[in-house]
Amino acid sequence: MISQAGQPAGQPNLKKPTALRFRSGLSCVQMKNCLKFGRAAAFAQRRFLNVHEYVGKELMGKYGIDYQRGFVCKTADEVPAATAKLPTQNYIVKSQVLAGGRGKGTFNTGFKGGVKFAKTKEDAVEYSKKMLGNVLITHQTGKEGQKVSKVFIAECLDIQKEYYFAILLQGKYGGPVLVGSPRGGVDIETVAKENPEDIYTQAVDIKKGLTKDMALAFAQKLGFKDVYAEKAADSMTKLYKVMIDKDATMIEINPFVETPDKRVVCIDAKFNFDDSASFRQKEVFAQRDVEQEDPKEVAAEAAGLNYIALDGNIACLVNGAGLAMATMDIIQLYGGRPANFLDVGGGATAEQVTAAFKIIMSDKNVKGILINIFGGIMRCDIIAEGVIKAAKQTGINMPVVVRLAGTNQEKGAEILRKSEFHDKLISASDLDDAAQKIVGLCKK
Repeated sequence: MISQAGQPAGQPNLKKPTALRFRSGLSCVQMKNCLKFGRAAAFAQRRFLNVHEYVGKELMGKYGIDYQRGFVCKTADEVPAATAKLPTQNYIVKSQVLAGGRGKGTFNTGFKGGVKFAKTKEDAVEYSKKMLGNVLITHQTGKEGQKVSKVFIAECLDIQKEYYFAILLQGKYGGPVLVGSPRGGVDIETVAKENPEDIYTQAVDIKKGLTKDMALAFAQKLGFKDVYAEKAADSMTKLYKVMIDKDATMIEINPFVETPDKRVVCIDAKFNFDDSASFRQKEVFAQRDVEQEDPKEVAAEAAGLNYIALDGNIACLVNGAGLAMATMDIIQLYGGRPANFLDVGGGATAEQVTAAFKIIMSDKNVKGILINIFGGIMRCDIIAEGVIKAAKQTGINMPVVVRLAGTNQEKGAEILRKSEFHDKLISASDLDDAAQKIVGLCKK
């Protein structure tokens, strides 16, 4: 059977919550879902690096793990040289985007399929031309899609059996957990929903690690036999070592396959890494592809802000993750939709507030802004100064409702009142008042 590996499981849908997620940490995409559906505020500042498939495969190669070989190409002109290095006569052309569902995706040009089986080198070149430089839209990218800047030209393997394997972090187990299924090559969330008996888990003691015997037993439980079981176990232990050595929060192989020539191969791979470990994983984090990320989120990170774009039209500028979540909840309570999660933190400067305001104003979906500040550590006058500074640079062409409470709230209110924008800044007595006002103004 020829696998195009066009439906990797892993990154959750941007628009829907996933059915199966064992890890305790959340990626930015998962965080968006948490915020959209009002889940725990405790997750608000957990972010994780997601890397391209080819990056994960290069990492596996360094650890001696058998994976689907291939080469990255940035232009179609590089494809003939890539195919010449591969041992097979057929090839798989894979768009490199940070989302799953590539095989079933559609490009903005109308071309269908972000993963293609190429019978010849010429086909590989033609498919690459249709992918590179265009936007691929899948069920995980959202309607805006992601631009394809690289393709992975891979060997085409004959596959006799597909499995699913992942190593995740889960608080319930206090550390890593193996997750596997004999139903590989398909959406694992669907398997968990329709055939939960085919999902197997095995906790790993973080102090003892994954032993060869444990890995072999797990491989056999999934259905691997004889030499295949031994090779699968070997790959599992090596993948576990990658996870520990590189501070990964998730390694997901789908499909994890057997071939007739006795190989056990990682066909598709998804790796997430803990942002908190970026200081000691510089080589890994150098592989981050900011072109695949929301430019507003990249700008916010550079400014030291906690920002995540959502799909509403009421922007929020708040200090504190819990208050930010409460602010978004109350906007929804009164019939509005938040456009972002934005926490300026307790020690924000006027410059950071200015940066936050600019980021908000750059969102074309935003129709109004709610500024909600509780001055505990953060001073209300600093927020006011930042808002005025940003307004002078960007202008104000939409309603802005401001609720200030706590440290220096009178001073902050005075700064706003005496500014040239006083007629465009609407004061609110409390959070209920603020939410009702901004929702009402944005509905006009």
